[in-house]
Amino acid sequence: MLKSTVDRVAEATPHVIARRMHGLSDRALAWLFVAPSIVLLLAVNIFPLIWTIRLSFTNFRVNRPNAEVDFVGLRNYASILSDRDIWLTMQATAHFLIWTIVLQVLIGFSLAYLINKKFRGNDLWTTIIVLPMMLSPAVVGNFWTFLYQPQIGLFNYAVGFLTGADPSSFSMIGDVKLAPWAIIIVDTWMWTPFVMLICLAGLRSIPPSIYEAAECDRASKWRQFWTITIPLVLPFLMLAVLFRGIENFKMFDLVVQLTGGGPGSITELTSINLKREAFEKWRTGYASAYAVILFVTVFGLASIYVKALNKVKQR
Repeated sequence: MLKSTVDRVAEATPHVIARRMHGLSDRALAWLFVAPSIVLLLAVNIFPLIWTIRLSFTNFRVNRPNAEVDFVGLRNYASILSDRDIWLTMQATAHFLIWTIVLQVLIGFSLAYLINKKFRGNDLWTTIIVLPMMLSPAVVGNFWTFLYQPQIGLFNYAVGFLTGADPSSFSMIGDVKLAPWAIIIVDTWMWTPFVMLICLAGLRSIPPSIYEAAECDRASKWRQFWTITIPLVLPFLMLAVLFRGIENFKMFDLVVQLTGGGPGSITELTSINLKREAFEKWRTGYASAYAVILFVTVFGLASIYVKALNKVKQR
């Protein structure tokens, strides 16, 4: 069947093209098949990046297409780096980024360590834990908005039951001090299963013979944990931190659904601030410079982190 299909394709190929392809090397054929993907990649990723860098040196506004566009040099970059509101946004992003990563790694690794111990209902609990990760951020945002309602929210009643506080006396998404922690809790609830799966893969990649050898040397469980489990799972943990760090640096939809960046601008992350500059204030050139700064920041930090990850893997 396969041979007849190949024969039909060969017969349908024009003779001129067939003769040309017959003389191509394997390397040339490989490039011929890869070329469409490379062209698509350039069109979708590289060209917009170059265009954004170009716009970042101008005062272009997309809502004024007929206005004269002036070259402003590094003025947009200098304005961004000296803007106090931008630095407050960076601070809010750093707070969100650090705490979500810390909580997700600690809880995710703990869950993976427990699930790695075979017990009855292991597969069922794994499925239940992974469920939040399968939901859309918009659905999760709306779901937790109802949970955070002071009058009817189950979260407030749970906190009131544990602490004795009046459930209607506080609002997680309406209080300046609580709102940053509200988005941290939701992101941790949603993406801890992702970290757990990566850690679980790391735990199950450790050969049992290593633990058996350690037991022959009379190493305690605590000793085995710190000298075998942690070093061998560390590359997987670092990989999880890399993925979650990049994703949370550009977090947008979940926070918009929950707080919209409020109250005030206390939960306004860099992605939300960038969107407002580009599509509410229509400062396209300024927003392009902002995007370039964020890209360079993420790319630079990720490159340094990947080098550290490779060193850990090579130990």
